[in-house]
Amino acid sequence: MGTAIDINESTIKKYVESLRPEDKTTREQLDFGYSYDGKVAILYEIRPFWDNPEELQTIEFAKIRFYKSRKEWNLYWMRASGKWELYEPFPKSTHLDQMINVIKEDKYGCFFG
Repeated sequence: MGTAIDINESTIKKYVESLRPEDKTTREQLDFGYSYDGKVAILYEIRPFWDNPEELQTIEFAKIRFYKSRKEWNLYWMRASGKWELYEPFPKSTHLDQMINVIKEDKYGCFFG
């Protein structure tokens, strides 16, 4: 397989890239990243710890999981408790693009508070 990025990862990567600040100085204060293993994508903020600015922390804010048997994506948001919860207003879709748009719109302030 090598370095081939699947179409889903490409979609996720493009979205995360669109969130990243252009300015390098701003990026040192707030940046975005993701992990993807073929089934689960986790989107997160990257920012310095307030009490130790030399050290970076990642704060997960969205999880998108693919269920092969149902051929659908499920969307989760991170509660203040640190637990993932199904995003009830729009919990599933057969299209990853739709999930990304729901995160983008963030109508209820669950992802970007």
